[in-house]
This record gives sequence, structure tokens and C-alpha cells, in this order.
Amino acid sequence: MSQPHQPQSEQSAHHAPVERNPHAYPDTQAPAYVPYSQQKTGTNALAIISLITSFFISIVGLILGVVALSQIKRTGEGGRGLAIAAIVIGSAGIAFGLLIITFGALAGNASTNY
Repeated sequence: MSQPHQPQSEQSAHHAPVERNPHAYPDTQAPAYVPYSQQKTGTNALAIISLITSFFISIVGLILGVVALSQIKRTGEGGRGLAIAAIVIGSAGIAFGLLIITFGALAGNASTNY
């Protein structure tokens, strides 16, 4: 006896059936997958700009990095690492600047006491 005809998704050993989450899109049919042609590819431009800016103007790089990170989460673009690096470098630059200002003020105050 022959086996009953199986659907194509169950015949293929390479493709597991995709389960749909009924709670993801309650009013519409949830798509099983997003075709590659519709996926966002490439790097977020703001992430690149924030990384470059964080080396020169730390506060601007930090702010742009945070904005780029939120855009990346929303759109699915690449560049998450660049945005995080901009946030870290911008924060370090601000901390270093505050440290220099503090020591400069303390040195200026100490020189006036003598």
C-alpha cells in the first residue's frame, strides 16, 4: 500500500512548519514569514553618523547613538553595534571631559591658595 499524500511543508526535511502566533496580529492574519526582499537590509545611517560624531563631539554622538538604537529596534536595520559603540564612546568622552574640568578647577583653586 502506498502512503497517503503529505503536504509539501511536511515532506521537506529542510523546512520546519512555521507556527503562527494568533496573538501577534489579532485583527489580521499573521504572516508566516517576511520575504527576504521585504526585510530591511543595510546599516542605519544615523548609527554611522553617531559613531563618527562621538569621537569629536561626545554629547551629540551619545544622543544620536540613542536615537539610532531606537530606530534600529523599530525598523530592524543593521548597525546596532555601531550605535552601542557610539553611546559608550560618547559617555566615556563626557566622563573624561568632566574629569579634566574637575581636576582643572582643583588645580586652579590650589594655585591661588599659595
